[in-house]
Amino acid sequence: MGGGHPIDLFAGVGVDGAWTVTQVNQRARQVLEMGLEAVWVRGEVTNFKAYQSGHWYFTLRDEQSQLRCIMWASDNRRLPTPPADGMQIFVHGRPTVWEERGEYRLTVKTLLATDRDGLWRLAFEKARAALEKDGLLDPQRKRALPPFPRTIAVVTSPDGAAVRDIIAVVRRRWPVATLIVIPTRVQGEGAEDDLCRALARVNRVPSVDVAIVGRGGGSREDLWTFNAERVARALAKVRVPTVSAVGHEVDVTLCDLVADHRAATPSAAAEHATPDVTEVVEMLASLGLALGRGLGRRAERGQERVHRTADRLGGAIGAILEGRANALALAGAQLDALSPLKVLDRGYAVARDLEGRVLSRVEQFAAGMAFRVRVKNGEVPAEVQRGREGKR
Repeated sequence: MGGGHPIDLFAGVGVDGAWTVTQVNQRARQVLEMGLEAVWVRGEVTNFKAYQSGHWYFTLRDEQSQLRCIMWASDNRRLPTPPADGMQIFVHGRPTVWEERGEYRLTVKTLLATDRDGLWRLAFEKARAALEKDGLLDPQRKRALPPFPRTIAVVTSPDGAAVRDIIAVVRRRWPVATLIVIPTRVQGEGAEDDLCRALARVNRVPSVDVAIVGRGGGSREDLWTFNAERVARALAKVRVPTVSAVGHEVDVTLCDLVADHRAATPSAAAEHATPDVTEVVEMLASLGLALGRGLGRRAERGQERVHRTADRLGGAIGAILEGRANALALAGAQLDALSPLKVLDRGYAVARDLEGRVLSRVEQFAAGMAFRVRVKNGEVPAEVQRGREGKR
């Protein structure tokens, strides 16, 4: 059998000529494992159970028979999700006997869905449905990226090509930004926990304006960390807008669907997250010219309004001054008409003493008193020759 030495089925028989149960099961295991090498088996999954230890127990069946199977945790942890009851699968394993129970079973090392990418697609759709149910894939929750970010957080492996590509693009496009690299494992055992912790740390950096999460290309298994439901939910909790860039352009992960923006590559993510400094300078120069032209036109219109206002103000002031001049001339004419000088023009004279007081009564003149007489064109000195008494 199997090219080995012949087995003596009667070796080891007890003194009473009978085998113990343990001996039978042990010998059955030896015979089975020596007679059958590892084989591929196809069947339908039934009675699947996953224990806390991580081990999977299930049965494969076809139309006529069934086969108990076990897949240890060390072998199944590479798979994205357990198979569902009723699912057609391929398994590769070695037949053996479980001695304690005397059960024949297959120890599975490899498990594949019969359809292409079946287990991976099943896990993806299960997680996608859960995220969609909670509204995390709703386009309405997508946030716009800041136009001029000051601080950018990058969640990725510090040793991968992705971080180098992002740094190079940001330095070229928007060198004023500060980059904060939050290191994390992006594949392998423990990567999910590490990535969730790194995303949570983004929320503890107060100055971050936008976050980029991702990695370069790889196999489906390498990229699967970004299809984990836990990681997608951690990304959805980041308080600032996010850009996901996982793998190549053809790869779409759950993180791509949950993020506010999806980029085909890490370099494209850096371009999405930053403006081009050259374009910004040109835009500012154009705005400066437009602003200067606008201010010039406003200044011209303002100057025209000032000139028009000055003309109207000058006309109004002229009219006021003319009215005041006419009123002044009228008042002057009235005063002139009442002036004593006009009386003198008609041939009258006014007598005044030497101190300028008007002498209008006879009794004010005494013999020998000097006084002055005001006539039309001047004053004439005079003296009283003899007094004359006035009437009482």
